[in-house]
Amino acid sequence: MSESAWQLLGDYLRETCLFGSIQSTLYWDQNTVMPSQGAAWRGEQLSLLAKHLHERKTSNQFQTLLQAAKEEFLVHVNSNKCDNDFLRDRSRNIELLEQDFYRQKKLDSSLVVQLAKAKAEGYNLWQQAKLTNDFNCFSPALKKLIGLRQEEANQLSEDRSCWETLAQPFEPDLSVKRLNQLFTPLREKLPELLKELVTLKTDEKSEWDLDIPSQEILCEQLLDNWKRNKNIIATARSPHPFSITLGPNDFRITTRIVKGQPLSSFLATAHEWGHSLYEQGLPSTAHQWFAWPLGQATSMGVHESQSLFWENKVARSFAFSKSFWTNFQKAGAPISSAVDLWKAMNPMIPGLNRVEADELSYGLHILIRTDLEIALLEQGLDVDDLPFEWNKKYKELLGLSPQNDTQGCLQDVHWSEGMFGYFPSYLLGHLISAQLTVSMEKDLGPIEDLIKTNQIVELIEWLRKNVHHYGRSLNAEELVKTVTGEELSPNYFIEYIIKKTQNLINI
Repeated sequence: MSESAWQLLGDYLRETCLFGSIQSTLYWDQNTVMPSQGAAWRGEQLSLLAKHLHERKTSNQFQTLLQAAKEEFLVHVNSNKCDNDFLRDRSRNIELLEQDFYRQKKLDSSLVVQLAKAKAEGYNLWQQAKLTNDFNCFSPALKKLIGLRQEEANQLSEDRSCWETLAQPFEPDLSVKRLNQLFTPLREKLPELLKELVTLKTDEKSEWDLDIPSQEILCEQLLDNWKRNKNIIATARSPHPFSITLGPNDFRITTRIVKGQPLSSFLATAHEWGHSLYEQGLPSTAHQWFAWPLGQATSMGVHESQSLFWENKVARSFAFSKSFWTNFQKAGAPISSAVDLWKAMNPMIPGLNRVEADELSYGLHILIRTDLEIALLEQGLDVDDLPFEWNKKYKELLGLSPQNDTQGCLQDVHWSEGMFGYFPSYLLGHLISAQLTVSMEKDLGPIEDLIKTNQIVELIEWLRKNVHHYGRSLNAEELVKTVTGEELSPNYFIEYIIKKTQNLINI
């Protein structure tokens, strides 16, 4: 019996997915254990894979298979013998495959190879520049990446601006206009709240630290408390925390140890756990859609909403501190009560580093980056002027001035990998997380009560049922409206952060 067109397309997608997972595995290795001198060869490996993947995603064979599967699907539609779920899922997969195919087809293969090499070189030079506080070491690579990404946007020639075009893989259907609608209230309210908090809050962040083994043990205890399955999840350290999926049952999480920041690795682990948990809950987990669009995350904003839920709504909650503070005490931290740990988890003091930022000031870090990358791509901001503009915006929005570029414009990995259009996802994630949490509490009751009684499984199951399983069947804003019954709004996050800051002031 001959295979159907749909099966043949699925086989092709699976093989493409295997090549992509090899690429991801090399990326994981590059960030965790690869020696620095391996960067040049790794760049060639990744470039070769990028070229091969682009060829597969734009080949005539793939186009033929896709067209045949589409025609076969239309026969099913006309036969009226298939249920609505079957038709909806296949229709959406075809729609997304065609969308991705024609986007990839517009790109010149030589540009894809150049970008892969530039990303590998940029990442390596960024690491060196950050370590030595030498922006000039990295700036030529950044200029090259910006030029290549501008050319990519030009080749894609979508009815969008350069920045909007590059943002589409991270946030499908997002426009600068919509971004401004969501972010303007935050731009107005967050500095006002931060100023009020700094004025009223007199206690300073305590200075203490934990040795590396103690921090690693606490991270392991956290994951065990949150029902990690060690058979499918591996952990490691990297220069920048991240989560990545290498296969249907192969999930990786990294964290980093920061001297003088004893909670950094702990909160980063909580954050990346949320990312990984979302990946584990996608339809791809059971292999059904792993190689298909429906098995993928709908957007990075939704992805971030899941990581921020576990980092901020759970790990930074008072109920969690109440149940976990003795672990820190046993590890040698000067923590004598749940209140001590809760206050340490929620300093609400503006700082220079995005990753270490509290929930209130975090959004301002993202607004700064969003403004700057749009300026770099569309408004002619010279890369050589980036440190100055970065420092200027930090003074304006956070009242702080970086002492050097390592603290400033070199702190993030994203631009070194050409990831322009990604940063807004972090703040969109805050908005989505706050709005989804309100719906969760309507169904399950207060989050604090669930955490207090260690009902972690109940939290996971709600997210699986209401958020994770959609994959790319809905875009981010459609998902939010489906789950909450309302359009995405910044108001839920603003209400949440006002309440939390007042609690911290009054304690």
